[in-house]
Amino acid sequence: MKPLDPRLIRHARAARAYIILTAALGLITSIAVVAQAMLVARLVGTIAADGDLTRPALLSGLGWITLAIGLRAAAAWTQERFAHRAATNTIAELRGAVVRHVVALGPRYAANQGAAGAAQLVTRGLDALDPYFARYLPQLLMVATVTPILLVVAGFVDWLSALIMFLTIPLIPVFMMLIGRVTQAYSDRRLRTMTQLGSQVMDLITGLPTLKALGREKGPAARVRELSQAHQRATFGTVKVAFLSGAALELIATLSVALVAVSVGLRLQAGNMDLVSGLAIIMIAPEIYLPLRNVGAHFHASANGVAASSLAFDILAIEPPADGSVPAPDLSQASIEFHDVSVRAAGRAYDAPAGLSFSLPPGSLTALTGPNGAGKSTAVAVLLGLTRPDQGQVLIRPATGQPVDLADIDPASWWRQISWAPQRPVLLPGTVLQNLLEVYDKPAILTPQAEAAAKAAGFDQVVSSLPQGWSSLIGQGGTGLSVGQRQRLALARAFLRDTPLVILDEPTAHLDVVTEQAVLNSITHLPATGKTVLLVAHRPALLKGAHNAVAVTSSAATEMPA
Repeated sequence: MKPLDPRLIRHARAARAYIILTAALGLITSIAVVAQAMLVARLVGTIAADGDLTRPALLSGLGWITLAIGLRAAAAWTQERFAHRAATNTIAELRGAVVRHVVALGPRYAANQGAAGAAQLVTRGLDALDPYFARYLPQLLMVATVTPILLVVAGFVDWLSALIMFLTIPLIPVFMMLIGRVTQAYSDRRLRTMTQLGSQVMDLITGLPTLKALGREKGPAARVRELSQAHQRATFGTVKVAFLSGAALELIATLSVALVAVSVGLRLQAGNMDLVSGLAIIMIAPEIYLPLRNVGAHFHASANGVAASSLAFDILAIEPPADGSVPAPDLSQASIEFHDVSVRAAGRAYDAPAGLSFSLPPGSLTALTGPNGAGKSTAVAVLLGLTRPDQGQVLIRPATGQPVDLADIDPASWWRQISWAPQRPVLLPGTVLQNLLEVYDKPAILTPQAEAAAKAAGFDQVVSSLPQGWSSLIGQGGTGLSVGQRQRLALARAFLRDTPLVILDEPTAHLDVVTEQAVLNSITHLPATGKTVLLVAHRPALLKGAHNAVAVTSSAATEMPA
């Protein structure tokens, strides 16, 4: 765990400006501390030596001392003012970078590594960087600027005191390093526990409707409680180590200053040192150790943030698959061909799907069938360009010209020709009409095309039952609508988009029999309008209207003994 990770400077522009500002403020603070110590020492030494000090000279000396104190206070105020702002901007930059990178890595990475873990990292995990920026990093930079400058000044004033400080200063970072190893273990354990707890809770919330329908909604409560207690133990363990190590570092710093003070006092009594130099050294010595003491005091508060940022940098270091640059062919005149496509299942030692081959001619309706876990949704992710196959390829064969590999096609031009209705549609807070038209930054206007799409999906019945109709508000994820109503809204969006390729993942999974039949009639009518339709189907009713049914299998099913 590095005190200042160079990756932080590369990935966060706000951190660079803040580090430069803090270094400059460290130089200003050093000048102010030296000026304050020398002015006070000279003023007090003059008074103690002969007591003959004129009023103008006294006022002038006090004025310069006040100016030095004010300069130091201004530097501290500036540091405090920009610290939290820099922390907020840096955390926001890292959050955005991690989210964009996880999206670029695709759903396969999210399934293997855990999307919940990444969500936990970009929320509560990176929040721990605030004390690192506001408290630890400024003191760390002060150690790199203030401490060396004051030590050099002390050497010019009294070389013996400077030598004592030079020999005792390394004791503090040595003990910090030894204690830091223990702290890193506690911080890493706390972050893992917090991530595991967040993943468990998110999975529980996602599957809560199913668990509630089966009467098992109270079952995972014991596991969540156990993880919560483990998180508390890890947190209190970190706090305990912080208190103990803080006391040890304070003791070392206090004893080091005491050695300097005793040396100065003995030499003053023996007459081997003048009073001005002695006073200056006594005032400078605590300032030399102060940044080191503050680093030790704030080290443990920042350890959680450093561990979280290291995890974020590890994610950012993963190379995403390169996007293609070839414009997508017109899908209304092109066929799509899967050739022996296999994808390794997340966390498994088999492929799902395995050796999938089929063709989607333009204007056809094809259904993917197979048991749960066979890889039907993964095949859809491959077709959407969100997942790269481990074996095989997907070719787009236009009416004229050479076929193009999907991996070489520009994703934006590909997605513009696709309408996709997943099992769990993305719905954002807003009105029902805004979610249908996917317009959230301006007023949504109901069009005849939108009404026709809603009727085709059976969503017009849902709108008529809502208190405010199209103006009814829904929350994040479609809160306010039932699962079936959300499904119909997603279908209406897919029907509304004028694209040549329509992908529907279990479009009638949550619909009643009457609505299901109406939706099926609309789906089977789509090929007549020139659209190519791909269904993920379990229900027999969906298979009846399909031109072609493709059985999707996994290698686990083919390798099972007879």
